[in-house]
Amino acid sequence: MINEQNKPRQIVRLMGTDIPGTINLQKGLTKVRGIGANLSHTICTRMNIDGNMIVGSMKDTELKEIEIKLKAMDGVESWMLNRQNDYDTGDNKHLLTTDLKLTRQFDQKRMQKIKSYRGLRLAAGLPVRGQRTKAHFRKGGKAVGVKRKGKK
Repeated sequence: MINEQNKPRQIVRLMGTDIPGTINLQKGLTKVRGIGANLSHTICTRMNIDGNMIVGSMKDTELKEIEIKLKAMDGVESWMLNRQNDYDTGDNKHLLTTDLKLTRQFDQKRMQKIKSYRGLRLAAGLPVRGQRTKAHFRKGGKAVGVKRKGKK
């Protein structure tokens, strides 16, 4: 007989993100916004966490411990962090989930407010990093490309 307590969970909540309980921890960490495959592997090796453990079979205490380690992000080099030399504090930190989304929005609003080139391009919905607009970026008639004649 299968005991209900030994049954793995279908969905696990980690850092405010639903992770399928059938995948291993290393792949499950990539579901969290702000963590990619390379960072997930680094987190598992540097923090001495077994990345092959199935997420659904982990205990709540283990998940809380992983969450605390993710918030601290100790043992990871500064070049792997997604917020190096922060605009407000000057610190190197790694943002996850909604913090990452909100900080990005605040950065974009700040660039638009000071009317930098990047901010103006973001406000207009045009490409920011030097791409050409003649053949692409034609959503909603905002681009400055070739116009086709309408059918008569």
